Amino acid sequence: MPDRAKNPEVEKSKTVALIVAHPDDETLWAGGTVLSHPEWDCFVVCLCRGSDTNRAPKFYKALKMLNAEGTMGDLDDGPEQMPLEEKILEGAILKLLPPQHFDLVITHDPKGEYTRHLRHEETGRSVKNLWGAGKISATELWTFAYEDGNREYYPIPVKSADVSQKLTKDIWQKKYEVITEIYGFATECWEARTTPAAEAFRKFTDPSEIVKRINVKGAVL
Repeated sequence: MPDRAKNPEVEKSKTVALIVAHPDDETLWAGGTVLSHPEWDCFVVCLCRGSDTNRAPKFYKALKMLNAEGTMGDLDDGPEQMPLEEKILEGAILKLLPPQHFDLVITHDPKGEYTRHLRHEETGRSVKNLWGAGKISATELWTFAYEDGNREYYPIPVKSADVSQKLTKDIWQKKYEVITEIYGFATECWEARTTPAAEAFRKFTDPSEIVKRINVKGAVL
């Protein structure tokens, strides 16, 4: 058994909000971390596909596997990926997110996880802005930390991540099953091939830290 005197964080419950753009993002980029912390009280906000009769039911089945609760919005997710106004994104987040303090909020990086998806980037920026403005109350903010070498390879954790974890075989298998069996992605699909065996995040405890680490191109350093 773990020595709790030496490991005070063991089985310590946390209120966690996971805010993502699409159903499957919660599993791809943070599913292993959520599965590794069954003591977390986790609420997942998904901003798109709420009226998708295929993906929406799968999202709620995935939440059961992750031992989490959550809800979905229905922001535009058309193939053209036209930019959304910040006030629309921020309004959707605040409408869907329970009005409470969270120990931890996890979301997309302002530069996304791969080259490139506008909704991921917009979601990360909006959560950052809301946290900075005090409209989301959280002790810490983590952003997904992955890169794909400008499409040279499938997304992998960035080496400079503040928090990283190699998933156990069992945890990764559960995560992979959510992607392939619940969401139904074939083994040769991008999502199944991407499913990271390690997860990584940038960690912030002060909104000003994010501002300092944003470069002129909008990427977190």
